[in-house]
Amino acid sequence: MAEVRFEEATRIFPGSDRPAVDALDLKLEDGELMVLVGPSGSGKSTALRMLAGLEEVDAGAIWIGDSDVTYTPPKERDVAMVFQNYALYPYLDVAANIGFPLKVAGVKKPERERRVREAAEMLGLTELLHRKPGELSGGERQRTAMGRAIVRNPRVFLMDEPLSNLDAKLRVQMRADIAALQRRLGVTTVYVTHDQVEAMTMGHRVAVLSQGRLQQCDTPRVLYDTPANVFVAGFIGSPAMNLCQAPLGDDGHAMLNGLRVELPDAALASAASRGLREVVLGLRPESLELAGDGHGIPARVDVVEELGADAFAFCMAELPGGEGKLVARASSRTPPGRGERVALRPLPGEAHVFDPASGERL
Repeated sequence: MAEVRFEEATRIFPGSDRPAVDALDLKLEDGELMVLVGPSGSGKSTALRMLAGLEEVDAGAIWIGDSDVTYTPPKERDVAMVFQNYALYPYLDVAANIGFPLKVAGVKKPERERRVREAAEMLGLTELLHRKPGELSGGERQRTAMGRAIVRNPRVFLMDEPLSNLDAKLRVQMRADIAALQRRLGVTTVYVTHDQVEAMTMGHRVAVLSQGRLQQCDTPRVLYDTPANVFVAGFIGSPAMNLCQAPLGDDGHAMLNGLRVELPDAALASAASRGLREVVLGLRPESLELAGDGHGIPARVDVVEELGADAFAFCMAELPGGEGKLVARASSRTPPGRGERVALRPLPGEAHVFDPASGERL
């Protein structure tokens, strides 16, 4: 086990003038499960492959423990990778697939069999050891790939979208299983996903990337409650945060279609120091209530998503810049109907405020 450090780590692919990973500074504590999350092209998988030694580092450095591994060959880094497509050998049974890296490393057969049995028992694969990959379900194949990583006793686990080929129900179960297994083993783990729900439910900390740059790294709760910029605010949370520009009033508030929205003192002071006349307001769906008294932002319900315990009303509303979309949490027992006219009212003290030019949180 070991800590992992990216120090200004940069990767520029040949023929590109923009770094795929741009001066990444990131430190993982020993035994931590860190999730790298972001949209396609954000650099998260490239960063993982740089750590594995499968991509070159054009500038900066990568450390595992006390070792600078920037130019160390992949096989000498003592990391184990779990791929999206499982990468199992179809002609080998589960036991042989799990034990393959030990066989390559020259581990003697009795020791190899012992470690395969331990990994299989940990992953619930004991009854499947003599089956071939073609006889397994997607979840069983993924657990076999996990077993192959576990038997190596590596210093670091690397997981590149390992659940993306599974159906929704199995993904939920597997992410809980992986998180529990990581806690049990205590091995430093870097986990890449584009699914922010997966990131928020699994990571001790989550690193959000966009266009090769780290936007924010913190616990899931901090990312949700205090996003560092407009990108993180719009990416973290489902449904996404409502973001709209609003002019600042003279007495410390913003105006949304004639409705006063009180802003935090710190945000007001920061806006004043920058000379801003308008800001970007961020409102989570749960921070917008459907006002029964008609006092709020006039809106029309376009779509209602009913999710059992929750319901969300997707509305078109009159905003300072023209008509725009707002999403509000609604009563799951009495949700509004499609086409219904409603009033949306921000709850006091729950507005996030951002600089419209830089996107930074105020």
